Amino acid sequence: MNKTLSPIVTVRGPVDHEVRNQIVAAAKEHFSLYGYEKTTVSDLAKAIGFSKAYIYKFFESKQAIGEAICANCLRQIETEVRAAVDEAERPPEKLRRMFKALVESSLRLFFQDRKLFEIAASAATENWQAARAYDGRIQELLKDILQQGRQSGDFERKTPLDEAVMAIHLVIRPYLNPLLLQHGLDYTDEAPLLLSSLILRSLSP
Repeated sequence: MNKTLSPIVTVRGPVDHEVRNQIVAAAKEHFSLYGYEKTTVSDLAKAIGFSKAYIYKFFESKQAIGEAICANCLRQIETEVRAAVDEAERPPEKLRRMFKALVESSLRLFFQDRKLFEIAASAATENWQAARAYDGRIQELLKDILQQGRQSGDFERKTPLDEAVMAIHLVIRPYLNPLLLQHGLDYTDEAPLLLSSLILRSLSP
């Protein structure tokens, strides 16, 4: 079933404004204590010490604030994944490290704080722009690894590249989406090794 795309949330005020960053940091702390769904912009304004009107100068809605927090978390995961991939020399090992880092980083960030998990869950459920952008960047990283593997002779070249990327992305998707990840916690220790090994066998020339 196709999901309805969440509208793109616009940001008001200078993106790098110190006050905007202060609002995001304070909101993250407040959401950690009281939860995202139960908090209103009015609640947030009282907790931060700003007026609601002042917050609206920088964010058009609570979702926009949630998007900023979500985007920061996803960027942290992506940074860790890319660092793990860069440590490997050959494409097969890059793919293995990508799987392992995705699972470990997602578990640590999404489940160390159950209140903040609500934001990640909302992002996945409502298909927020931050989540879509992150998903697209992960697919691009995967595509780069496959291209490198084809050039080095480690991976087969018969399957159309986009088709191979999509197939592998579908395999790792349960570990990208927090709503799906929480239902597979019993397998997170074995999954990265088993799935990456299966995929690498399918990619053999």
